[in-house]
Amino acid sequence: MRGTAFAAALGVVTTLCLPGVAMAAAGPGPDRAGSSASAGTSGPVEGTVRRLALESRSATEAAVSARNTERFGLMGVSWKDASAEVQGKIEARSRNAVTGAWTPWVELEPLKAGLDGVRPGARGATEPVWVGSADGAEVRVSGGSAALPAGLELDLVDPGKAGRGGAAKSAPASGARAAAAAVAPGPESTSPRPDVVTRAQWGADESLNNEGPIYLAGGKIKALFVHHTAAAAPYECTDSAAIVRGLHVYHVKTNGWRDLGYNFLVDKCGTLFEGRQGGVDQPVMGAHTYGFNSESTSVAVLGDHTTAGASPEALEGISKMAAYKLGQYDADMDGTTTLTAGATQKNYAGTSFTAGQPYQFKTVSGHRDGFNTECPGHQLYPQLDTIRKSGPAARLKIGAVNEKAVVPGGTAKTPGPLVVDFSTSTAAPLVSSFELLVDGTSVATVGGDATRAATMLSLGGHRVQVRATAKNGKVSTSLPVTVEADVSDVKYVPVLPKRLMDTREGVGVPKAKVGPGEVAILKVAGVQGIPAYGVTSVALNVTATNPTEAGHVSVYPNGVARPSTSNLNFTAGQTIPNLVVVPVQDGIIQFYNSAGTVDLIADINGYFLASGEGSTHMNLGPKRILDTRDGTGGAPVAPVGQGQVLDLQVSGLTGVEGVPVEGVTAVVLNVTATNPSTAGHVSVYPHGTTRTSASNLNFSTGQTIPNLVIVPVVDGKISFYNNAGTVDLIADITGYFTTSGQGAKHSGAGPKRLMDTRSGLGVTKAPVGAGGVVTLTVAGVEGVPAEGVTAVVLNVTATNPSTGGHVSVYPHGTTRTSASNLNFSTGQTIPNLVIVPVVDGKISFYNNAGTVDLIADITGYFSK
Repeated sequence: MRGTAFAAALGVVTTLCLPGVAMAAAGPGPDRAGSSASAGTSGPVEGTVRRLALESRSATEAAVSARNTERFGLMGVSWKDASAEVQGKIEARSRNAVTGAWTPWVELEPLKAGLDGVRPGARGATEPVWVGSADGAEVRVSGGSAALPAGLELDLVDPGKAGRGGAAKSAPASGARAAAAAVAPGPESTSPRPDVVTRAQWGADESLNNEGPIYLAGGKIKALFVHHTAAAAPYECTDSAAIVRGLHVYHVKTNGWRDLGYNFLVDKCGTLFEGRQGGVDQPVMGAHTYGFNSESTSVAVLGDHTTAGASPEALEGISKMAAYKLGQYDADMDGTTTLTAGATQKNYAGTSFTAGQPYQFKTVSGHRDGFNTECPGHQLYPQLDTIRKSGPAARLKIGAVNEKAVVPGGTAKTPGPLVVDFSTSTAAPLVSSFELLVDGTSVATVGGDATRAATMLSLGGHRVQVRATAKNGKVSTSLPVTVEADVSDVKYVPVLPKRLMDTREGVGVPKAKVGPGEVAILKVAGVQGIPAYGVTSVALNVTATNPTEAGHVSVYPNGVARPSTSNLNFTAGQTIPNLVVVPVQDGIIQFYNSAGTVDLIADINGYFLASGEGSTHMNLGPKRILDTRDGTGGAPVAPVGQGQVLDLQVSGLTGVEGVPVEGVTAVVLNVTATNPSTAGHVSVYPHGTTRTSASNLNFSTGQTIPNLVIVPVVDGKISFYNNAGTVDLIADITGYFTTSGQGAKHSGAGPKRLMDTRSGLGVTKAPVGAGGVVTLTVAGVEGVPAEGVTAVVLNVTATNPSTGGHVSVYPHGTTRTSASNLNFSTGQTIPNLVIVPVVDGKISFYNNAGTVDLIADITGYFSK
């Protein structure tokens, strides 16, 4: 490409970049970083073109002698016949209107004919030169071997200035703008739309564009070409809007094009400008890359990048636009694509293209990759590799919901559990994390190497997406899918207790203690008679034993970030159980140990099924139905001895809302062991069945400990077995499951923390005093419906008690009974699962002695 030695010596090197602009020195000035101050205007600004005919010196020479002119900012040379070629050099210089100094001569490159298609009245022209503010010009054409074309003119463009008298114009009420406004919104992108200075903001004179935009025939952008504008001197970012206006006027009035050639432009401060009209979100046909305009878009950088690279801000602007535009069409910034050549030609490297044939390109390419030009400059071109790798996770999409294929914009159904499989073409080491979004809210976070995330959905339709955060901080979001959740028919299926996991023996998991910070992963779906599909939650009695130090265990669904909630809290050497109702999202649940090493045991008591089979829940109580200390329930007034079994009638109980004789499949009991003479355990199981090795309560000498039990009912009775010493047993019923269809159905939720008196979450920040009551709103909170909730499933933890005592959890607005849910000693931290009826949307917590902090984590609820 041509350029004068004198200009090169001054760092003024011009290169062909079609359609381009070269910048001649307009005098030094401070560089103002940041957004273009001139981006906002008071309306369309009218630019003008003044033409001076070149005087013929001979058949091969012509010139415009140095002369005074009116102020202008951009200059170029044109001629009548667009197909005619100019032999020799076309050189120009200008006089700075402020300093009076003349710039060095700058060589202007002729533009190829037909860049914007074959157009009547189109003129041949050079690329324009930006001069800033000039009031004098000189041009010379010489050295050619052929006669010059007719009609040679020097075109001086004044881009206009907002606020100048008579410069602002009213936009046309119809025509091109109206046509563009009628187009439907462009496709949603996986990357955010960057801030763009619109045509209205940079002052586009839309009266120049009365033809309307042309959109790509296939409606799809497959590549983005990067250009430069061959600047030869520093410019201030406050001039950027004027440069864009000057290009617009020159391309239309001088070249005869339908509009500004580029789709987008960016200055060295990173400010993006809307170029050719038709909509930032649309696949607009530009005149940027001859032969490949029909499947691509473009960004042109204001600046000369032949001897220096583009600024980091400009590169970031290109990156943002590339991510947005390519993200609209499922393309990867760092990928490749196939483009069909629209012209027979060669590129800068000498590669030949034949019209109509396909060729492979990088999705972010330089102008020189498709055309014989130095553009986007020798120093910017290598920076394209940095741009390609600077974007967010690409081609991010949801591929399946609950293991069934789904397409973006599609619809899937679930009974509540949501397992989303997703993919991205970006390598895992470049991604920090993925978030599962439900209705715009992040509900689960997984690592950058994950391909799956899960949660539980409430009733109704939900917009589901996946958001990726790359290591560079860039964010992309998949196109949404709609998931319809029908949680209206989830019922409980009780089972005889079965052991699913025991780290002491290698049942369900490897034979080894769970170490500090480690997770045991247990498959529950399709195991021990549990259905492989449709299970929304499982009821497990989880026991921690042989802990080497104090700690806690959290049980939570696979595919979600571990919550802050805990299910078991223990001290060194302690054995402690707790019933856990944990949502099942992909058939797997996880057990996290916070400290030391511990053995974990899990026995299943039942599961919730979305097929409509099973039992519904009925509230009852809390009501005491067994106490061996006083003979409640018809039991002997005596502790249960070693190896003894105590049978208790549960169906047909009299009293308000008693358990019916028929249709009862399981009862929900809070069972408490007290006054044990030695360490041991108690198993609760259906009467008339063979007792398994599963235990429900584990205790040490003299300890009082409760646990919630959901026990199947086979013949109207249940049995309590004590394995060692003597112990008193207490049972408080809180509800039962029935096949009558009268009860409520279950929905999984969480685990999510609803209350913490230590931090003031949900209630006042203060321990609960002796005889004190705190009331917690549960309806309408954390996904729990505001109406129709009959009971909530909470893991309640007591911590920091100042003395031994107990806590009772009961429906707000009802009379508290003698039943207790947690019993603790001084300084002990102890949890217990509670299924508590909801009467008015609230529940109450009563502390009988000393002070204690209370925590409540929800795992689900029952509703009509």
